[in-house]
Amino acid sequence: MHPILVQLGPITIRYYGLMYIIAIAIGFYLLWREVRRKKISLPMESLLDLLLLTIPLAITGARLYYVVFRLDYYGRYPLDILKIWEGGLAIHGGVLGGIGAVLLFSRWKRVKFWPLADAIVPSLVLGQAIGRIGNLMNGDAFGTPTTLPWGIRFPADSPAGMAYPGLATHPSMIYEMILDVAIFAYLWAIRKKGYKDGFSTSMYFILYAVARSIVSMTRGDDLYLGPIKVPYLVSGLLLIGFGLFIWRGRLYKKTQLA
Repeated sequence: MHPILVQLGPITIRYYGLMYIIAIAIGFYLLWREVRRKKISLPMESLLDLLLLTIPLAITGARLYYVVFRLDYYGRYPLDILKIWEGGLAIHGGVLGGIGAVLLFSRWKRVKFWPLADAIVPSLVLGQAIGRIGNLMNGDAFGTPTTLPWGIRFPADSPAGMAYPGLATHPSMIYEMILDVAIFAYLWAIRKKGYKDGFSTSMYFILYAVARSIVSMTRGDDLYLGPIKVPYLVSGLLLIGFGLFIWRGRLYKKTQLA
């Protein structure tokens, strides 16, 4: 595993950044298709506005979320906060930043939030899956040591190699990639079933909370709040919050098929 795909003089192309570009391109195409199918009144120029608003806010949220729980390090090396190409983007922070962007956008363009969010979430979780390939090549989002035959020994200078020198670790990023693809397949399959607005978004948060909790059983670099892994706390809140949202809003009841 190596984080750099190509290096030509001062020009460096990293897998981490490349996977984000691929995820954004594919996600934007799927979003455009969904917006047209759902007859959301947004021209291509407005979707580009959404993209340009969401990307920086999501990346900023992902980085700040990560930094807040690693202040012992970043307090001593504040300039390293800018080195996002080395990893350190927390998905929960990215999703929070993205939600904020979509809320701002829906008010700006005067479109309903929930139909737009439902159009976005399949692209979002597929993008998360693609991003895990970058984690694999970078050696971050790694797992704890394992003797299983599919354990991976990462290079000594990678985050996984520095945390567990010479040891094979769980490929936790691959576990999550597989679960993310499964969530995408489910969300893509139900998008025409006529569920009420907000159902797909709620199911995304519920299913991802479950998936991340499973993966966190093997993660070796999860953020902690005291003795508790932060993903467990966040996942618990998501399960309770969106579970109640589905139940109280009766979003599981179908409307007329789209």
